[in-house]
Amino acid sequence: MAYALHFAASILACWLTAEVLAASTWTWRAPRVAIVCWQAVGLALGLSAMGLPMALGLAAYDQPTGSALVALGTDLAHGTLPAGVGAVHLGLVGVGFGIGAVLLTTTIRSVYGTVRAQRRHRELLSLVARRDPTVPGALVLDHPSAAAYCLPGVKPRVVVSAGTLSLLDRAELAAVLTHERAHAQERHDLVLLPFTALGRALPWFRWVRHAQERVALLVEMRADDKARELHAEAPLAGALRRFAAAGHRITPAGALGLGDRDLDVRVQRLLVPDRTPRLLGATALTVTTTLAALPISLFLN
Repeated sequence: MAYALHFAASILACWLTAEVLAASTWTWRAPRVAIVCWQAVGLALGLSAMGLPMALGLAAYDQPTGSALVALGTDLAHGTLPAGVGAVHLGLVGVGFGIGAVLLTTTIRSVYGTVRAQRRHRELLSLVARRDPTVPGALVLDHPSAAAYCLPGVKPRVVVSAGTLSLLDRAELAAVLTHERAHAQERHDLVLLPFTALGRALPWFRWVRHAQERVALLVEMRADDKARELHAEAPLAGALRRFAAAGHRITPAGALGLGDRDLDVRVQRLLVPDRTPRLLGATALTVTTTLAALPISLFLN
């Protein structure tokens, strides 16, 4: 029972940590660190959600979950079970494996759906997009609405619309292109994927869905940082303002777009620079990695 309490405490700690991270603004100043913190919380939550019913079902073994599972497998192979392990307990172990299967299946389905959407859009781009010497390395769509997005994958594509070319000046356009290339280089689609799967697998945790939204914003802020490293703050802030004023924006399924998330917040962040909160970031990393280490150790021992 003690190990079940450990998993329950881990789930509670995940919720508390997620609430603190979601309410904190220091994460905006250190988006890369904050993303790692969210990833650790997500890993801890997924393992703890699996481990809690398993630990309840294996309480009679009085061993860490990994060792108890090995002992259960050995007993089942020999056709004997210890006293205190019955159908209900085996059912709880099955629930834990079921949660793991749901997480894995949801992740695979998310990957498959995203890859399909990206493949369809690549095929469409091959038919309707064109090259333009004013935007080297990018494809141009002849569409009047504002659009600038990265279609990630093994061969990523950066796409802008004709409406964007007329909307932005040269410096703003260069900052936008760097922003989108940052999504491709750092594979931000893979950063978001586990949170999408976790939200679908554990829909009863509303804060898990909120975590997905927070990470999506941090991913955009991280790409903003990469853009301002090369082009300063003003051109990117100007581009974001123009996108906000443009109203209707286009980002297809499976893509990461410049104007998808909280444009006003991102503009304010760019125009009011602040120091990276190193102490807060280090503390948060320590807490969240410790949080992830607990369920990992229970499964490995």
